[in-house]
Amino acid sequence: MKILGLTGGMGMGKSTVANMLRRAGLPVFDADAVVHRLQAPGGEALPAIAHLVPEAVKDGRLERGVLRQAVLGHPAMLKKLEAIMHPLVRKARGQFLQQHCQLGTPWVVLDIPLLFETGAQRLCNRVVVVSAPAWVQRRRVAQRRHMPPAQARRLIACQMPNARRVQGADVVIHTGLSMKETERQVRRFIRSLRA
Repeated sequence: MKILGLTGGMGMGKSTVANMLRRAGLPVFDADAVVHRLQAPGGEALPAIAHLVPEAVKDGRLERGVLRQAVLGHPAMLKKLEAIMHPLVRKARGQFLQQHCQLGTPWVVLDIPLLFETGAQRLCNRVVVVSAPAWVQRRRVAQRRHMPPAQARRLIACQMPNARRVQGADVVIHTGLSMKETERQVRRFIRSLRA
């Protein structure tokens, strides 16, 4: 079994590319979906988050905006949150990989926003970085999160710079043009995997 790492900053189009890979028949481990499940009511991470940022959990539900404000611009708090989340996500990832190894799946995809930050690229045979121009990224983040452009810029600035991600890529898929062009790049990449 071979492992494809898929990553990109927020607003780059990584989820769109992941869905294209999924539709092409590649099993995808979606780290964001795992995080949401862990933080959902009754989720394994919720009690520890409530202990770390009590005001972020009300009536057994995570207030994402409150949690974001608590960690945004507070590196020590962010590290504590990561210390809660990363081991739980690694455990889920390990279960996914073990299952597909037993099934003899030829390629699997690890869709992980923090692929390089967590060192998960070391597990991968190839790494794809999804990229778009900075202005496209800012517009997408502001629209999707219903926030002013200045706040979108601050949120993006908390992430690894796109240029550093691109340096670590085996393949870069550019999503700043059209959906059709993105699909063309993904199809060409899938053909190269299967060749």
